[in-house]
Amino acid sequence: MTIRSKVKLLAVVAFGLSIFSFRVATAMAQNDMFIYPAKGQSQAQQDKDRYECHSWAVQQTGFDPSRPQSANSQPASQRSSSSPPPVLQGAARGAALGAVGGAITGDAGKGAAAGAAMGGVVGGFRRRDERLRQADKKADAAAASSPGRDAYMRAMSACLQGRGYTVN
Repeated sequence: MTIRSKVKLLAVVAFGLSIFSFRVATAMAQNDMFIYPAKGQSQAQQDKDRYECHSWAVQQTGFDPSRPQSANSQPASQRSSSSPPPVLQGAARGAALGAVGGAITGDAGKGAAAGAAMGGVVGGFRRRDERLRQADKKADAAAASSPGRDAYMRAMSACLQGRGYTVN
């Protein structure tokens, strides 16, 4: 296996891990309303009812949880620690590991260069993932603390219950 193919493999693995972490973060940010089709409604009917109830709840309350609130548009706070950016940390770690791997195969310089490049990519993914997590936390906090959220949830629940769903 050549260094180039190893780098490609590592890039694919890093990309896959970033996609997985994004999906987990998205799933955690989902609505906390549990809806059961008590009258055996089909999936298509459930989707239609949820959409129509969402539209009605937004119209009644003026709150739309699917849209960013004004608190979410504030810039993210700067890093408070004096540690280097994740891209540089990743590049340094990658260079060290690449140099060791390269020394084993006989060319530590190429191994360090490939490791630094891959480490920088992984560090960049970590930085992006951390920013996404922070934005999700801010969005969740803003939505949870919004006075309109409670009214929206009550309206959505009332609409769905009126259509034959059990809502908790």
